[in-house]
Amino acid sequence: MFKIATYNIHKGYSQFNRRFVLHELRERLRELDADIVFLQEVQGAERRARPRHHVEGAHPQHEFLAQEGWLHLAYGKNSVYGSGHHGNAILSRYPILKWDNQDISAHRFESRGVLHCEMAIPESNIVLHSLCVHLGLFSKGQTQQMKELVERVQRVVPGNSPLIIAGDFNDWRNQAGQLLAKELNLHEAFEVNTGRLARSYPCAYPLLRMDRIYIRGLSVQQAEVHAHRPWSKISDHAALSATLIYP
Repeated sequence: MFKIATYNIHKGYSQFNRRFVLHELRERLRELDADIVFLQEVQGAERRARPRHHVEGAHPQHEFLAQEGWLHLAYGKNSVYGSGHHGNAILSRYPILKWDNQDISAHRFESRGVLHCEMAIPESNIVLHSLCVHLGLFSKGQTQQMKELVERVQRVVPGNSPLIIAGDFNDWRNQAGQLLAKELNLHEAFEVNTGRLARSYPCAYPLLRMDRIYIRGLSVQQAEVHAHRPWSKISDHAALSATLIYP
């Protein structure tokens, strides 16, 4: 049994970029006590001489967040700009055997990627495949990105290996769930546990079901949405967590 979480951290800023909240965010993640954390919109570098909210040691953000909680981590750089770059990250208490970041951008104006880690589960011969994704905002691009995601899984993930795909799908019409179920036999953790997808955006008053945890070869013991205070004061997305069991 292990616990996972997924969270779009909005580059460490609160909703509407009012406050830099990376320290608070790290404390909340530690309280969740998840074994594996899937993060989106993680800033890997900030090159401005005087960032608007300069905090010593806060970059790369995935390294800052992992301190004293997760020994193993991977970062996939997706969006590069003059002042730095951001992408997806996975923090893990389990050894990461190898990892890869695949560019699945649908066009040059919106850089997206899928971060794929293979992890060794202690005291077992199990290799867990964990993929962190952040899909684009538009339906046409999402369709292309989902196709590339499916092709990657079919190409590199053995059919009998436990699999998690988690992140921000920007998919309010649930096209992703239908495709992943059909092509990869994946099931969404909240649908399994509660009968419906989690409302996760905007965090203060969640209406849209944008963030997901898809699983295969695992069962769900519990699934939670973290949208109440103090979470609602951190990011514009709610965090999701799930306790999973390998049969």
